[in-house]
Amino acid sequence: MATVPSISARLPRLTLPGYPHHVIQRGNNRQAMFASNADYLMLLQLLGENAVKFGVALHAYVLMSNHFHLLATPDTVEGLPWFSPQVMGRHLVLAHEVCAGGFVGDFRVCRLQPVLQQAGQPPDFR
Repeated sequence: MATVPSISARLPRLTLPGYPHHVIQRGNNRQAMFASNADYLMLLQLLGENAVKFGVALHAYVLMSNHFHLLATPDTVEGLPWFSPQVMGRHLVLAHEVCAGGFVGDFRVCRLQPVLQQAGQPPDFR
């Protein structure tokens, strides 16, 4: 008898309030996410509005044609999980007139280790 492979849901992303996270958002199959300069500006506006709304401090960003990177620190556990899909969903609807499930892939998040430290102090690896 053949076995059926089990399909399990993805584990929740680890979000640590008060720690910087590297967020990467890519288009499905590496498709372009931005068609014009106006698309880039729209995304920046949405990032700013939703950062305030969801309590996420944005420190840096890099916008590429088919993906972007953010350096962001959430105030709460829910901050990033609500922030990223909201930004991309609105960007798709406004810029491309497609539903939020259109062609944006999943976002990835990783917590960054502190690199800078006080002289003579051991690194803080909490």
